[in-house]
Amino acid sequence: MRPRAHKVKLFAAVLGCLLTITAASSAWSQPAYPTKLIDLLISYAPGATGDLTERLMASKAEKLLGQPFIATNNGAGAGAVAVTLAAKKPPDGYSLLGTGSTALVRVSQFSTVPYKWDDVEPIMHFASPVLTSLVVKSDSPWKTLKELIDYAKKNPGKVSYSTLGVGSPMHMAMEYIAKQEGGIKWVHVPYQGTMPAFMALLGGHVSVQLGSGECVPYVKDGTLRLIANVGERRVKTFPDVPTLKELGYDYFNETVFLFAAPKGTPQYIIDKLDNTFRQVMADPDFINLVAKLEFEPSYRNSADTKKYLQDAYTRIGRLIQELKMPKG
Repeated sequence: MRPRAHKVKLFAAVLGCLLTITAASSAWSQPAYPTKLIDLLISYAPGATGDLTERLMASKAEKLLGQPFIATNNGAGAGAVAVTLAAKKPPDGYSLLGTGSTALVRVSQFSTVPYKWDDVEPIMHFASPVLTSLVVKSDSPWKTLKELIDYAKKNPGKVSYSTLGVGSPMHMAMEYIAKQEGGIKWVHVPYQGTMPAFMALLGGHVSVQLGSGECVPYVKDGTLRLIANVGERRVKTFPDVPTLKELGYDYFNETVFLFAAPKGTPQYIIDKLDNTFRQVMADPDFINLVAKLEFEPSYRNSADTKKYLQDAYTRIGRLIQELKMPKG
């Protein structure tokens, strides 16, 4: 009995050593990463809320990784152009994408694009918007969404609204309202990013704009009027502004902000970047910025983000069919 027990213990010890050596060998066999600068393509126009958060996170991540990030912007096509470019890059961890779920699970179902939603590998998701603003200039005649809708019904084609692009959650929100109200005829004016769409409103080129936190200082100083929030709940900054749901429209902006890499990027690189960006989420500068922009920090790892995108693609696809929105 005792010799046999001794053999069992000896076998277990040897097996444990072998597993440790195997794990260590596997780690040693992985190339060092990163060893050079990392390109980050951001699918938003400069100054957009997504751009601001992703640039901040990259600046913090480069200190943890020991290599610089070089960030560039391309907000064309509601992010579709950036996804197209990123998907074609080598899957080596040196070309990353900062984007939102819009370009992956919405735009790809509205427009003919040269990619599928899973042609990039999610690294992690770090935030969701709380405020999706529906704003007008303060000298406009509409103080409520109902007043805007009543005017649009009586004046077909006279109301124009700007968004960051065709297929965006903001575009879908207005088309959802139009369908619920019996077919309102208003004019969608898509721009290459939220900031250009916002400037179009300030410049008087459109009647209404749907965007995000870029409007906050202008609403506070009285330049703009926030008449509805397309987010899931009211925001602390403007507690009196109702959501679309509260106004009787069963719709909200379901979006997540995330980092991704070209499909085929090695898992150990994905994991290292995931861990790095997650550490950045605890940084006070990140926490303060997302609060200022009316974002909500939220986290999913690579696998969970991929599952979320797959589920969202199916859900949003059903809504597109219900709205009978034509594919561009």
